[in-house]
Amino acid sequence: MKAGQNHTLTVTRISDYGLYLADQEGQEVLLPNRYVSLADKVGDAVDVFVYHDSEDRLVATRETPLARAGEAAFLKVVDKNLHGAFLDWGLAGKDLFLPNRNQQGGIFAGRSYVVYVYVDDVTGRCVATNKLKSFVNNETLTVRPREEVDLLVASESEIGYRVVIDNRHWGMLYRNQLFRPVQVGDRLRGYVTKITDDHRIDVSLRQPGYAGVQDGADQLLGMLREAGGRLPLGDDSSPEEIHRRTQLSKKAFKRSLGVLLKRGIVAADAEGIKLTKQ
Repeated sequence: MKAGQNHTLTVTRISDYGLYLADQEGQEVLLPNRYVSLADKVGDAVDVFVYHDSEDRLVATRETPLARAGEAAFLKVVDKNLHGAFLDWGLAGKDLFLPNRNQQGGIFAGRSYVVYVYVDDVTGRCVATNKLKSFVNNETLTVRPREEVDLLVASESEIGYRVVIDNRHWGMLYRNQLFRPVQVGDRLRGYVTKITDDHRIDVSLRQPGYAGVQDGADQLLGMLREAGGRLPLGDDSSPEEIHRRTQLSKKAFKRSLGVLLKRGIVAADAEGIKLTKQ
């Protein structure tokens, strides 16, 4: 039974303090009364998250943490002391420890940081680190082009956003390809669009191929309706103007517009594009 992970355990006995749950090897852990239902009974299978309490005992909860062991997350610092910082982990009464040795740069209470959660080899407890190099890197890739992936937005630059891919790799989400607002800390679904020879990964929020074009067409149609049926955009519009109004690249805009023109839903004239069907 490992800390920092979800387990499906069996209720073996009921005590004054809660339910005792056991794994297949017979190792028990307490599910405190505050997480117990009157419907729970011996023999039931229960899905729980297991971690160490303040007295270093394994304990179970039905709450869902903001990150499990082996995952990256954007967590807020709620307190600090001489030994490190404490992060809001999403568990009542239990914060996640970020030791001083795992800190990179200044860590301030009230701010949020991208961290990686792992089980400490010495204590067996879940701890956090914002020194991500050992856990998040592109040395050996586990993703491929066109694959759907999980993204955590880690930082912002002039060209876009650096993201953590599937809790394992670094990638780049380019600003000129975004069709919706994005900010650091967002967790998104995306797609690998390109992997270079030196293992740099580009990602997009839009699915490659026809499905992505269809998504763009649906988005553009929604914008037209919200704008009263007309947008002052067309093939001659600058990429900057198109992106400012639609959050689409010019290439994606033209493809999306082509779908709507072909269906006869919109028409183009000297003033831009307009709806022909509501």
